[in-house]
Amino acid sequence: MSYNAPLKDMLFVLNELAGLKQVNALPGCDDATPETVEAILEEHARFTREVIAPLNWIGDQSPSTWKDGQVTTTTGFKEAFKQFAEAGWQGVQHPVEFGGQGLPKIVATPCIEMLNSASLSFALCPLLSDGAIEALLTAGSDELKSVYLANLISGKWTGTMNLTEPQAGSDLAMVRTRAVPREDGTYAVFGTKIFITYGDHDMAENIVHLVLARTPNAPEGVKGISLFLVPKFFVNPDGTLGARNDVHCVSIEHKLGIKASPTAVLQFGDHGGAIGTLIGEENRGLEYMFIMMNAARFGVGLQGIAIAERAYQQAVSYARDRVQSRDLAGSAGPVAIIHHPDVKRMLMTMRAQIEAARALAYYAAGRSDAAHHHADADVRKQNQTVYEYLVPIVKGWSTELSIDVTSNGVQVHGGMGFIEETGAAQYYRDSRILAIYEGTTAIQANDLVGRKTVRDGGAAAKAILAEARLVAASLADSKQADLLAIAAQLVPAIAALEEVVTYVASTMKTDIKGVFAGSVLYLKLAGIVLGGWQMARAALIAAEKLQQGAEDTSFYQAKIATSRFFAEHYLVQAPGLKTSIVLGSVGTLALTEHQF
Repeated sequence: MSYNAPLKDMLFVLNELAGLKQVNALPGCDDATPETVEAILEEHARFTREVIAPLNWIGDQSPSTWKDGQVTTTTGFKEAFKQFAEAGWQGVQHPVEFGGQGLPKIVATPCIEMLNSASLSFALCPLLSDGAIEALLTAGSDELKSVYLANLISGKWTGTMNLTEPQAGSDLAMVRTRAVPREDGTYAVFGTKIFITYGDHDMAENIVHLVLARTPNAPEGVKGISLFLVPKFFVNPDGTLGARNDVHCVSIEHKLGIKASPTAVLQFGDHGGAIGTLIGEENRGLEYMFIMMNAARFGVGLQGIAIAERAYQQAVSYARDRVQSRDLAGSAGPVAIIHHPDVKRMLMTMRAQIEAARALAYYAAGRSDAAHHHADADVRKQNQTVYEYLVPIVKGWSTELSIDVTSNGVQVHGGMGFIEETGAAQYYRDSRILAIYEGTTAIQANDLVGRKTVRDGGAAAKAILAEARLVAASLADSKQADLLAIAAQLVPAIAALEEVVTYVASTMKTDIKGVFAGSVLYLKLAGIVLGGWQMARAALIAAEKLQQGAEDTSFYQAKIATSRFFAEHYLVQAPGLKTSIVLGSVGTLALTEHQF
């Protein structure tokens, strides 16, 4: 089946939870009115449904190919990317001065979700370009910006991120690619990079590689890494493309999922050296690359939500159509499987997790906009702290739950889910990479522990939880059964997360391995509790809308029911997760390597 963007839920989250109106009031965000944003999302929904979504199955069955050093993408991708670029979708959140639309992140976020739901493989190319654009905006010289940004933002060129090498995966201290200074101020780059998403393709005129490498006599470890811009084709002074640079795709990977996205092995400098330009200062490359990585990590979190949404839509459609067995209450004949309690349970687990993750991600995007645009420097700083705390949770939790959601999607289909023709298996396969690339879930959890919790003694986390407690209090003051039921689970869940934050911040120095043994569970707990907080907010607002006589009663009733389901199936896990985090390290670390 095709894909239809869940516009009603997206707009509800933007307007009621993420703070679109507040973002619209910020300096520089005047164009992001609710009416304009709705029109943008409606058009993007049409574009993704009609142009991109039909390519998803084709890309899985007929992946990109490599021959004689050239990559050819799936039939239809090149034409679709041309339409994507010409419509200005690459530039939604990028500066007007370089040809972008200059809209806030809160507007780009649902657009990114839609694109990834339509085709995860296709959307990876714009995702990497977004990261390259952010890095150049932050650390690029005026000359680099003038040459490259407009072309990247227009989609005329695309960007890549080159970190990983055969011997250097997540441990970037082991990067060995060399950059040797040349007399003209450029560098000759030599080395091999692997797992390079869209490292070569036929969809754009040029590819701009951002490459981590070491200069001669650079310090060992991550302190000696620099960042270089290495274009596939040189750029002439008049802006036209010149000769081919000495960077070549020597193969592409054969993968479990995202098959249409060419994952390249790139060889730099086999014929004298690939010519690159230093970005920023020497030995600060990892700092600059983290700008790309943070942009990409939030985007990958949205990918998790997106693929889960696509799987959910297909599972609901199948469950409505598939007739099998009698209703347990006693029907005259077989009924559609959506009437069976356990199928409803699976669909509700899918729906509730998606809505919670979407709400948390969009909320984070709104805080990011306040961090960039608010007139008060202190308010900007506060919002940036909250956003940075949420990014590893959005990335780690959303991608992990996407595996669960897409697995349930297969299960709803029964045996037909295991058959490729239904398409359910593709979402399951595609989702599996999301918890791995741009930093595994463990790396996100390490970041959450070290940089985002221990560094400030848990202050950012506890500030968020103070907001969550206000929502819990409002729920508890209600006389409505559903809201009271949500409060009954949210209150102890908040307490559990706060206890874990205190444990992490206070125990790091005395039992570092014990803390990190529970780091992924801490990330999961934070996702569940903060996602539950957003669902509780949604339930309160939906109840208020119903009291005010809102017309769309079905939508608001479903929002309350889904929020209660999340509370009673996910928030209830919080105390148990707390116990595993605080006490469970003994069992986790008990065995020696020889006992496994």
